[in-house]
Amino acid sequence: MRRLMIRRCIAVAVVSIAISMFVSAVPAAQAAPVNCVQQTHKGACWEFVWVHGVEVRMTFPQAGTPISHVPNAKVQNFYVIAPQTATPQGDIPPIHDHTIQAAPGDPGWTPFMHGYFVICSAEGLTSGDCVAVPTDFGFGPLPLAQSVNGEPLTSAETIEAGIDAGLLDLVDTGAVFLGTVSPAR
Repeated sequence: MRRLMIRRCIAVAVVSIAISMFVSAVPAAQAAPVNCVQQTHKGACWEFVWVHGVEVRMTFPQAGTPISHVPNAKVQNFYVIAPQTATPQGDIPPIHDHTIQAAPGDPGWTPFMHGYFVICSAEGLTSGDCVAVPTDFGFGPLPLAQSVNGEPLTSAETIEAGIDAGLLDLVDTGAVFLGTVSPAR
């Protein structure tokens, strides 16, 4: 009798897993992500981001709903910067671009992101080593960094070198969210 109960439990578990895998594999009509700047509803959306100087597409499965800090999870920085090309990644005001630290397969990759505005420091502005674009996100203009030492901010390495040199500062947005990466354009 006990073996029969165990076999039934195993069978129910296997069927439940199979059903859940099938249901999660079937896309819902509203589940297709849209560009975040054109989004009119809560749900998945995507925007382009820079990683190692290359533009990739990042999908945010829970757009509009940031998650709280994830304890014990590795988190990478998600930098909000001034546009790096004539075609900004966020083309509805406030106009901006994004840079992440790592892509899938990199040692530092994690889908958990923590958002930071990258701004020119007082030293960076007065020395002319940091080029800023005043950008207003609704709480007053920020000197959003566009370049440092003549270099674009399309890699985390350049941003972090600018921070180490005292030419850039970070403003913590407090936003923690998930993002997945796929090739762009």
